[in-house]
Amino acid sequence: MKRAIKLITLAASALVSFSAMAQEGKPWIHDPSTIMECDGKYYTFGTGGGGLISEDGWNWNPGAVRPGGGAAPDAIKIGDRYLVAYSATGGGLGGGHAGRVLTMWNKTLDPNSPDFKYTEAIEVAHSEMDEDCDAIDAGLFMDPTTGRLYCTYGTYFGFIRMVELDPRTGAKVEGTVDPNIAIDCEATTMIYRDGWYYLLGTHGTCCDGVNSTYNIVVGRSRNVTGPFVDNMGRDMIAGGGKMVIDGDDRQFGAGHFGRYIEDEGIEKMSFHWEADLDRSARSVLAIRPILWVNGWPVGGEAFKAGTYEISSVRRGYALELAVDFVRQNIERRGGWRMDPNEPIVVHPNQKLEDVIGTWPEGEIPARIGDWMNRPHQRWTLTVVPEAGGYVGGQYYKIQIEGTDKTLAATEDLDVTVAPAYDGSDAQLWRIEQAVDGTYRIMPKSTPGYVLTSVADSTPSLAKWDFNSDNCKWNFIAK
Repeated sequence: MKRAIKLITLAASALVSFSAMAQEGKPWIHDPSTIMECDGKYYTFGTGGGGLISEDGWNWNPGAVRPGGGAAPDAIKIGDRYLVAYSATGGGLGGGHAGRVLTMWNKTLDPNSPDFKYTEAIEVAHSEMDEDCDAIDAGLFMDPTTGRLYCTYGTYFGFIRMVELDPRTGAKVEGTVDPNIAIDCEATTMIYRDGWYYLLGTHGTCCDGVNSTYNIVVGRSRNVTGPFVDNMGRDMIAGGGKMVIDGDDRQFGAGHFGRYIEDEGIEKMSFHWEADLDRSARSVLAIRPILWVNGWPVGGEAFKAGTYEISSVRRGYALELAVDFVRQNIERRGGWRMDPNEPIVVHPNQKLEDVIGTWPEGEIPARIGDWMNRPHQRWTLTVVPEAGGYVGGQYYKIQIEGTDKTLAATEDLDVTVAPAYDGSDAQLWRIEQAVDGTYRIMPKSTPGYVLTSVADSTPSLAKWDFNSDNCKWNFIAK
């Protein structure tokens, strides 16, 4: 609370608006809690009380309710209830470091539900004015291997500590001692993956708008209480930490990590930007993909509209319009037939106007073939703002460059290319980066079914399977 690796190059287009890069609505928040889904809606809470609600995971607006005020909350679902933790003062706020971490329960996060009622908050940690730890910036974590519940807390002023909580009551487990696990960071939280416990913390300075240097770092351990060591062997108790995400081109000060698992192999990270230059330099909610690189979490990139080769991971062939191959009329020149003094001629690529007259009218099948940079293989992806979104992204229409020919899902779980865009859900696609850096492409009309290479040359739709390269694609900017 105190004041990413690019696996696939996506070329930024000057025509891309900031709306394709940031959450829509009024996503104003500082120190957001981990995103929670409740009855089909999404919630996150922030410093000062309240928070944001979203119907689709992309458009966020004020409306979440959290009593108690204070700072830097977090939330976790345990069984059929939600546990919310927050801090009262601390972090140097009000001139001191005396603070308290409190927890409370609710059956629902929907303030309009008849079941909406928070329990009375209980204290689980505190700090004194001159203590070497601030009781602030709570981060909740349930160990999936043991079912034990923990809360990390602390800021730059002293140590980061961990308190064990009773998952039935949210109270501190009697007789336990809060160990010191890190220093030189704040806004910590923990996640678990493949036998490793990861401690993520926010490093740098906050609360200085566009000049904030906040960034998110990580260390890991085989034990829930550490030691948490970074990629260079540095213990976080000695100031270590590997970079997860820092500033972007127009947004600065990444802080308060939260993990949201959308599906197997599809993970998102929530955080705030201290300042977004495209939104009055306000502190805003941000969502990015999580990539896992050599066992470490890394912030992925927001997908950008543009023109791409869409390449199947199965074989490396490219998605294309199923039309007759049109040869280019360029003389084949073997090196043995060339005059070494002959001037070099630069030949153009095949153009759309050279071939579109040979394409049939109406609907055309899609297929997968060798990449030749031909017009029937170049796809332009355009954001469709009126289509809404999902957690961390918007829907796109996918069209052959320079035409209205639009990739579409069919009712029998196949794919085709329609002669024109009609705005139907079958022509809207969500593009999500998987944890290995590849992408899944899913039509809005059939959630859970994704563009799939059922054979080297045959695209179709099938259930998402992260363990199959048939379901994965790469976007190569053109």
